[in-house]
Amino acid sequence: MLYPLKFEPILKQRIWGGTNLKKLLHKNYADNQSIGESWELSGMLGDESVVVNGSLAGNTLNELLEVYMDELLGSKVFEKYGTTFPLLFKFIASNDDLSIQVHPSDELAEKQGSFGKTEMWYVLDAEEGAELVLGFNQKMDKASCLAHIENNTLESVLNRVKVKKGDVFYIPAGMVHAIGKGILLIEVQQASDITYRLYDYGRIDNNGQTRQLHIQEALEAIDFENHEDAKIEYQLQKNGTTPLVSCDYFSVNLLSFDKPITKDYTDLDSFVVYMCIEGSLSVQRQGRKETIKKGETVLMPVGSELQLLPNVKSQLLEICCE
Repeated sequence: MLYPLKFEPILKQRIWGGTNLKKLLHKNYADNQSIGESWELSGMLGDESVVVNGSLAGNTLNELLEVYMDELLGSKVFEKYGTTFPLLFKFIASNDDLSIQVHPSDELAEKQGSFGKTEMWYVLDAEEGAELVLGFNQKMDKASCLAHIENNTLESVLNRVKVKKGDVFYIPAGMVHAIGKGILLIEVQQASDITYRLYDYGRIDNNGQTRQLHIQEALEAIDFENHEDAKIEYQLQKNGTTPLVSCDYFSVNLLSFDKPITKDYTDLDSFVVYMCIEGSLSVQRQGRKETIKKGETVLMPVGSELQLLPNVKSQLLEICCE
């Protein structure tokens, strides 16, 4: 019988990374490593998450999908995606500014045999004055954007947003964006690793080279008609469920509780992922109990009732596939 599944984090060295994933979320790596991302749950080829708990320990996520299929994913998700795990879950910590970038839509990414990349961010921590780049600060088109790139004035037309703990943002494919220095966040996204860089501050990599830009690809991918505010406003529900983001690919809710709560997923035709952002708790499902604490992630197989038993006041992101 399937049970709540925990996985070994996949740690990614990044030029803009550092030690905050170790300091703030207790990820295990050496102090001299520049780690920027912890891939918590991934079916991406070459980066497949491995189970660390229970009788299925040692199996990759993709091996489980081959065996359990809709028993793990849900029939709706399996019918849509087959044995391809459709989402990717990360913790990201920026010790420096990330490049100004954009991700392609499903239609563009399909030419490369990939999903597009729509994503959302939940800010876990932010230094004073930390900022995100989210779109442009004025109306823009392909020609004017290219002119700003060629004239090295792109930074002047970017929309910068100061952030704080608890802020939520929705970044559809086609929106120009970047994470600024001094931010720790959760990223929930389509299972795609296609990124087009527009600008990288002239940064030099470990080999003494400037990092590759993808100007033409980015200009094709940008949705210049999207002028929506990326920030999501919400009212926190204590000991309940707070909806944050719902789109064609995933739904994300915030659970905040200091007493036991019951979640009934028997009518939800999707797996559920919990990412713990505060506290510690036990997840009890069909007699099986699994602990989860801040910085940990657990995959719940499709359909059943379960109990969340907090040891202290706790908060989770609750994510399902659409």
